[in-house]
Amino acid sequence: MGRKWLALPAAAVIWAAVAAGVAEARWCGAARRACCYGGTCCQSYTVMKTCCQVVYEQQQVTCYKTVYERVVEERTVECTQYVPKTYYRECTYTTYKPVWKDVTREITYTICKPVWETKTKEIQYTVWEPVYETVEREVTTVVCKPVRYKTTVKVCTGHWETQVIESPAPATCAPATSAPVRCVRRVWVPEVVEKEVECVKYVQECRTKKVPVTVCRMVPKTKTKVCQYKVCRYEYETVTRQVTCKVCEYQPVTVTRKVPYTVCEPVRTQRVVQCVRLVPKQVPVTVTRCVPKVVCRQVPVKVCCPVPCCATCCCR
Repeated sequence: MGRKWLALPAAAVIWAAVAAGVAEARWCGAARRACCYGGTCCQSYTVMKTCCQVVYEQQQVTCYKTVYERVVEERTVECTQYVPKTYYRECTYTTYKPVWKDVTREITYTICKPVWETKTKEIQYTVWEPVYETVEREVTTVVCKPVRYKTTVKVCTGHWETQVIESPAPATCAPATSAPVRCVRRVWVPEVVEKEVECVKYVQECRTKKVPVTVCRMVPKTKTKVCQYKVCRYEYETVTRQVTCKVCEYQPVTVTRKVPYTVCEPVRTQRVVQCVRLVPKQVPVTVTRCVPKVVCRQVPVKVCCPVPCCATCCCR
């Protein structure tokens, strides 16, 4: 509701600014055109025009806000508490007690008894017997045959030579009497000599000859033999025997026993309970709002009017 009342002054200021602009338009517009209608020449004048502009200013406004405070109050409340109590009562019921007895019965059942028999049977079978034969077979062998030939080879030879080497005498205290020292040594002088050498090389030669070979081949032969085997057959036989077994019989028995049961009894008690209550409270709150404001200023405007008829009108 407060915001609606705050909005009414702003609307009034805006309406005043619009009305001023409309009046200024009527004065500088339609009225002047009526005054200057039908002129032959035009003369321009500078007229100050009032322009209004709406500007928004920020204002600090104090409003009141409803805040709820929590108030704790202590109250005495009556409570009902149920306390369980156990009681006993006698119950009589009938139950069945198992009693085991030994009973002799005759049981007749059928069994399969195996009977073994010996039988004879002739069996023909094939046997592969080896037969040995002598056959001549051509065998090719490779023989290495020696072939002699001569070739020239280079042989490294040499001889020993005796060389005499003179070396200066070692440095002593009397250099005038020192003479060069002679050393004799044997030196091997290598020589390459060509010699003709007789060589042997082996050439492969194929030779064919007939060799007797013993060959074994298998020949089938049918034989007959007598085999004995056992055959089992089953014969059914009825057998009767006495069997001792236990039989369970149930006998009724009356039993009395105490059965517990629980009953909840109410007990009245009083206790103090803390209750929370919300209390409304007005708290001032500062709010920033934008308030419209009309600012008017003078603006120069050039107006063109005819000279003969609107000279006095345009000077106003």
